[in-house]
Amino acid sequence: MKALETVLYSVTDGVAFVTLNRPESYNAANEQLTTDLRAALTTAAEANEVRVVVITGAGKAFCSGQDLKDAPTADGKRSLRDSLERRYNPIIRLMREMPKPIIAGINGVAAGAGMSIALAADYRIMSTSARFVEAFIGIALIPDSGATWFYPRMMGYTKAFEFATLNKPITAAEALQMGMVNAIAHPRSFKHAVDKISLTYAGGPTQSYGFVKMLLQRSMNVPLDDMLALEREYQQRAGESSDYREGVAAFVEKRKAKFSGR
Repeated sequence: MKALETVLYSVTDGVAFVTLNRPESYNAANEQLTTDLRAALTTAAEANEVRVVVITGAGKAFCSGQDLKDAPTADGKRSLRDSLERRYNPIIRLMREMPKPIIAGINGVAAGAGMSIALAADYRIMSTSARFVEAFIGIALIPDSGATWFYPRMMGYTKAFEFATLNKPITAAEALQMGMVNAIAHPRSFKHAVDKISLTYAGGPTQSYGFVKMLLQRSMNVPLDDMLALEREYQQRAGESSDYREGVAAFVEKRKAKFSGR
């Protein structure tokens, strides 16, 4: 991986920490940040030592969305279609297809495409000082980067339409109540909470997590019989793993399993 300019990347105890690092602009996504984020996620996906990925933001924000100083303009000099297909859509696809858990540590405001990145994670923990902000409608654009797919599945159509059109910020408590996040934490305990859940996933059966992630996504769009067939296939694959053998041995021996992720 080439040196990153706007994203910090490190790996500790099987956890890849990907930190959006433009705090002076509330981690607004310019061309370089989306390039760096995609590179960091690709590296994490391919690294055997990485068993879970944490995405968070430096400073006070998670990500305030597209940097409007770097945005395509209405004069046709740059294309919004190109920006999505070349920059944002590959990031969302990469996150949803990565066979490893991704945790979004939402430390501050997540707005626009930044919110979409947070929602594309598998597990979300949100600081009680953070907010979700739709942002697009304020500049006469529509939600993108997967937002129109995530919103109704998480909020239901009625709340999704309200949020996308009226742009009333969602607090951490409201996000938890609606099922948009898994947990919330006070700012003073936020890092500890993120570290705790990331280490839990890093110590688990990584391959099986990847199977679960894929199957749950497939289940949203296919009939029950198709899911029964997929479960049969992937249960066999899981049962051929070293983690399955370790899990059974640990159960019989009444000890905690030591999973290798394979």
